Amino acid sequence: MIVEQIYTGCLAQGAYYIESAGEVAIIDPLREVHSYVNKAAKNNAKIKYIFETHFHADFVSGHVELAQKTGASIVYGPNATPSFECIVAEDGQIFEIGKIKIKVIHTPGHTMESSCYLLIDENGVENCIFTGDTLFIGDVGRPDLAQKSNLTIEDLASYLYTSLHTKIMTLPDNLIVYPAHGAGSACGKNMSKETYDTLGNQKKVNYALQPQSKEQFIAAVTDGLTPPPYYFPKNVMINKTGAKTIDEVKTSIQALSPEAFEVAANELSAVMIDTRAAQSFKDGFVPNSINIGIKGDFAPWVGTLITDIEQPILFIADKENIDDVITRLSRVGYDNIVGYLQGGIKSWIEAGKEIDTIESISAEDFAKIYAENEGKLLVKDVRKETEYRAEHVEEAECVSLAYLSNNMAAFSKDETNYIHCAGGYRSMIAASILKSRGYENIVDIAGGFAAIAKTEVPRSNFVCQSKLKV
Repeated sequence: MIVEQIYTGCLAQGAYYIESAGEVAIIDPLREVHSYVNKAAKNNAKIKYIFETHFHADFVSGHVELAQKTGASIVYGPNATPSFECIVAEDGQIFEIGKIKIKVIHTPGHTMESSCYLLIDENGVENCIFTGDTLFIGDVGRPDLAQKSNLTIEDLASYLYTSLHTKIMTLPDNLIVYPAHGAGSACGKNMSKETYDTLGNQKKVNYALQPQSKEQFIAAVTDGLTPPPYYFPKNVMINKTGAKTIDEVKTSIQALSPEAFEVAANELSAVMIDTRAAQSFKDGFVPNSINIGIKGDFAPWVGTLITDIEQPILFIADKENIDDVITRLSRVGYDNIVGYLQGGIKSWIEAGKEIDTIESISAEDFAKIYAENEGKLLVKDVRKETEYRAEHVEEAECVSLAYLSNNMAAFSKDETNYIHCAGGYRSMIAASILKSRGYENIVDIAGGFAAIAKTEVPRSNFVCQSKLKV
């Protein structure tokens, strides 16, 4: 028996490859399915089933294409209503893969069709459970993504409590828990960096599995929930109907000369995404382009900040990253990619086109300026509010990047805005957005709060009442 977790860091997502006696099951596949097909072929095995734990909101699944390529059956739990052919399983239904069995455990709460899959090995022993977004390591799935007119967040949280206490927590403590996501995913709020654990340990350390009443559980899991990214509902619909293949997406993408790139940007009202590293971007970029670096949480930030999934996209990338950019955009359903700047930013400069820049200073230089001005500066912290609450620069205001567009009034067009995040990735995104909106007096603090904390700049954990619009 083979159980392999295939973890994709940029999405904090875990897909699973399970093989026994020449038969394979895939759980929650990503959109690019070639790796699963190739792995099975290499092992001279056949993919028999594709199990989906629920209709995913944070990424586009490759279940339909994988089924078409392999002849495998797609399996959902009860209540699922996809538009394609699949098996809608019953609670407790058993599927055989070689010498092992997969048991469907219906666990509504995160969504009403959410189901976990219990693996029973060759010896009849309950070995591990694939919990999707029902149970994470350190957390449980947020209950606010599948609301309907007759179901409130509290209703879904109530379902989740019952699912956990009657279906999951009664299982053996030595069972290995394999979730669909880890830290960094927007599908939970307190996920661990660990990507698997035993159920027994989760009962000890997971706040949501502690002894508590249903009312206490509902209060705990609904506290502090922020609005989900805009692309989530769109991804759910794509996953219910099936997506184009990534190969189909790629056929319409063009390599554009600087002149053609400029025309496309103007005529199509396309958003321009510069995917280079922050400290390269700052020294010269296409005016009005937004920096979202490929070497980071690229896809989730695209999905958070570009609210229209159908908006035309142009991008700038280093040559070796072009295919990766297309793949990552496609993973979250952003398929309307018009093209990319052929030759990258170098070709734009050589063509004599205008460039823009963003001032970026070291934490040490910021500390000197802070001291010289006795702290009388406009310091904007674009981290999450939870990060800000833990510790922040004295007098700094929290304007989380996720809600930047709703809080532009927090920035001044007269005084200098000093912007930082945790390490420099998010602050450059924020700076580029502000630049594109006409804010010229922007200074990025390289290295973010991690670097500032090593200086003499005063810090505090005193929390002012939030003024953020979400």
